Amino acid sequence: MLHKKGKSFHRECAGRVSASEYRQAIRSALAQELGGAGSAAKVAIRWTGASERTAKNWMSGSYAPTAKHLIELMRHSDTVLAVVLELAGRGEAMTAGRLKNVRTEVANILRKLDAIFEAGDDGTGT
Repeated sequence: MLHKKGKSFHRECAGRVSASEYRQAIRSALAQELGGAGSAAKVAIRWTGASERTAKNWMSGSYAPTAKHLIELMRHSDTVLAVVLELAGRGEAMTAGRLKNVRTEVANILRKLDAIFEAGDDGTGT
């Protein structure tokens, strides 16, 4: 389940994922990422091409996305992606990917700072 104050999903037991656990995990991830059911359903429809009824069923936890819709949700939602990885017992994969992205961003910022200082602008305005 997703905790109210975080973006991590904690499984209650190791092993196979039940249909109910999958439905509730996706419902929680979509609610956390997209908010209320009405607007969330519209965004999910736009992301996946699913029908309105289908998206509303995901939001309520009555049904869960099929593989093709799940892939589209994962393409657009880091929260859904993280939940699926956690359900698969691969939560560390998301952390590694995020760290790689952060490292790349920091390296880009440092290159820009180096270019500023090499151009003679020390940032003091003098």
